[in-house]
Amino acid sequence: MTATLITNIGELTTNVEAAGDPCATLTDAAVLCEGSRVAWVGPADDPVVERARRGTTAVVDAAGRAVIPGFVDSHTHLVFAGDRADEFAARMAGQPYAAGGIRTTVTATRAASDDELRRRLIGLVAELHAQGTTTFEIKTGYGLTVHDEARLARLAAEVTPEVTFLGAHVVPAEYVDAREAYVELVCGAMLSACAPHARWIDVFCETGAFTADESRCVLEAGLARGLRPRVHGNQLGPGAGVQLAVALGAASVDHCTYLSDDDIAALAGSDTVATLLPGVEFSTRHPYPDARRLIDAGVRVALASDCNPGTSFTSSMPLMIALAVREMGMTVPEAVWAATAGGARALRRNDIGVITAGARADLVVLDAPSRTHLAYRPGVPLVHAVYKDGQRL
Repeated sequence: MTATLITNIGELTTNVEAAGDPCATLTDAAVLCEGSRVAWVGPADDPVVERARRGTTAVVDAAGRAVIPGFVDSHTHLVFAGDRADEFAARMAGQPYAAGGIRTTVTATRAASDDELRRRLIGLVAELHAQGTTTFEIKTGYGLTVHDEARLARLAAEVTPEVTFLGAHVVPAEYVDAREAYVELVCGAMLSACAPHARWIDVFCETGAFTADESRCVLEAGLARGLRPRVHGNQLGPGAGVQLAVALGAASVDHCTYLSDDDIAALAGSDTVATLLPGVEFSTRHPYPDARRLIDAGVRVALASDCNPGTSFTSSMPLMIALAVREMGMTVPEAVWAATAGGARALRRNDIGVITAGARADLVVLDAPSRTHLAYRPGVPLVHAVYKDGQRL
């Protein structure tokens, strides 16, 4: 079993529960990894460190740098073809965003071969890794036929266990006048084809996408097949997404831009995470979610990139942290927690997003003395090294 000791860590974000500090920070710290797991965490002057130095352990001197858990990006759409740069330019010129733009990507994705989609996917995964993301979810949703949704799920499963079936992304053009038939297809043959490759089921519960009743039908069908629910909700205006997510025990409801007091109370009284996607607001010029309001109410909040070609074509979790701090009322520790442990909660995982004995050895060494630099120096590549399952990427 390979072992790695990272020592002389100036600031270590562990995310182990600690009163008053969501990041449970240690200073002058060290982390010992054995195989794919963290074996020990503690002070750099602990006798454990000296014993590890004398053994066969590989020793990494962090030289006072900060170390954080690998980012957990719990909402992406990484399997697609083409781009929508023209749509972005139009929005920046004042054209409002509408959900129907998804169909442009559907057309390009259907026309692409598996190899073309795989090459694009591998390139995007490399982008995520380079920016410190060690765990990521991928949704289908750009095929919208039984064949194409199944191949997107299969391709996603090649690179992550966190695959989400999103056949209910938007009603495809050929079913615009037959919505009921499309929902039946999603709940039947399409679900059957995708379920073997997926862990989750999702639905875009929004004006221009799927109604509350349609969304419930899709999610309940997924539950019956053993898939856990997630929800796109309350992005473009007030809606039923949050209440539906809570009622069905969804792991996460994502976007959460337009929330009522009842929505927030429902989230605060549940295990459903509110996953905020500030890259979308950056790209669409919609209002940013009020993270401060959610956190103060006791809601668990995650941050994710929503990397997709239409509304948030970025794979940068550091950018999400900077936007959350600047635009959404979050402190740096809250934002870093949300981008790591929060994402893990949104995926119902307790083995990632933390640095503690027994957790996966997914760590990021920053080329900075503290995590504050992630927001303080936006756009600057601050990732010095990334470890996934104890191995440097």
